[in-house]
Amino acid sequence: MNTVVDRIENSLHNRAEITMKKQSAVRISAISLSALVMAILIALPVSFAADGGQASSIPAASLMQPAELAKILQGSASEKPLIIQVGSRVLYEEAHIPGSEYIGPTSSPEGREKLRQRLQAVSRGKVVVLYCGCCPWSHCPNVKPAWDLIQSLAFSKAKVLYIANNFGSDWVDKGYPVAKGQ
Repeated sequence: MNTVVDRIENSLHNRAEITMKKQSAVRISAISLSALVMAILIALPVSFAADGGQASSIPAASLMQPAELAKILQGSASEKPLIIQVGSRVLYEEAHIPGSEYIGPTSSPEGREKLRQRLQAVSRGKVVVLYCGCCPWSHCPNVKPAWDLIQSLAFSKAKVLYIANNFGSDWVDKGYPVAKGQ
């Protein structure tokens, strides 16, 4: 009888060791995965900046200051620019430039395709102003891809609204015209 009990105890002991080893392997895998994700997140901004994907690589001559656009909107110019918001829907619904059109984040292929489709019927000589305002200029993931696309389509009067901090502080808080909702 002892040998049967001994065998059962040994079997249970071995199973417990195997279970502990599997749990330990899972913990190590989870820690490794977390470390990998953190490494990617830390490296992303550096890689993004290194390949010219930042808004700061847009030429200064192609930027429009908020005060300049506000003046144009308040003026009586017969032809207003086409203003396109290339950021998030939530940001647009919360507050946007009156008359601007929502396209969506151009950091995604879908957003860039929507922008491409919207611009197909637009004269290449029309003034088009792109803006986002989701975050500080140097971190915006949307204006540079939108700018690259509009340049590839040969728009000669395209501009990007320079929003240094965010749309709230650089447009809304300055008292420039605002629309809400869709």
